Amino acid sequence: MSKRNTQAAKTQARERLRQERERQAKRDKAKRQAIVAGSVVAVLAAAGGIGYAVVQANKPAYWEGLKDAKVVAPANTTGTKGTTVVIGKDSAKKTLKVYEDPRCPVCAQFEQVVGATVKKDIDDGKYKIQYIGGTFIDNHDNGQGSKNALSAMGAALNVSPEAFAEYKTALYSTKWHPDEKVDKFKDDSYLIKVADTVPALKNNTAFQNAVKKGTYDAWAMAMSKTFDTNKEGVTGTPSFVMNGKKLTVNGQPDGNPPMSVADFNRLVDAALKA
Repeated sequence: MSKRNTQAAKTQARERLRQERERQAKRDKAKRQAIVAGSVVAVLAAAGGIGYAVVQANKPAYWEGLKDAKVVAPANTTGTKGTTVVIGKDSAKKTLKVYEDPRCPVCAQFEQVVGATVKKDIDDGKYKIQYIGGTFIDNHDNGQGSKNALSAMGAALNVSPEAFAEYKTALYSTKWHPDEKVDKFKDDSYLIKVADTVPALKNNTAFQNAVKKGTYDAWAMAMSKTFDTNKEGVTGTPSFVMNGKKLTVNGQPDGNPPMSVADFNRLVDAALKA
């Protein structure tokens, strides 16, 4: 082999080595940049996560945050923020105030036993009812069902008073009313499933959208406040008031509400004559 060929081979070898070192240097640089970038992202993500957690920790619960929100009142309501809900014929001279909580098991029992009698009385014009909805059961177990069901009832009321009354009956029925400890009413899909048993609400897109979007959530909170600040001494459900007086079996303000048709008729008839 000539010196020329030997020298050329050495030169080529050095060039290959130089090129390989440059490539390795570029790979090392890219790796360092990736590590730095990843570290920055991790730090930012951690900071962002901490910031988000702090914001969430200081953000009021959704329903609590609606206490001062603008209220969209359903149709067929009157009064401040649409919290006066009266069902019945205008010709009826007296009004029975009905205090209920959607999740209340005793309310469900009353509706299942006496509800048909109340409906007949309203249809006959014997009296009107003013509905006042409470949500205190949610407060006891940190639930949402009472408030969410009350909002859905507002969506039904926006359709018609009749749809509201039928939907209320369905919610309290033996088939659909859940155990007090099971917060099924918090799920919009469940409330819509119950509503599909009411002809005026079945496949009613406007009703369903109102439930899903929470159109009447703030109204439900306003209604709940009406319950909490009532001036008739009502603290439990179901409760019934006529002529400013609670109707109880023993006639005492802290007595039990009428839970049979006979007791209900006796107390209401006496109140109508008073």
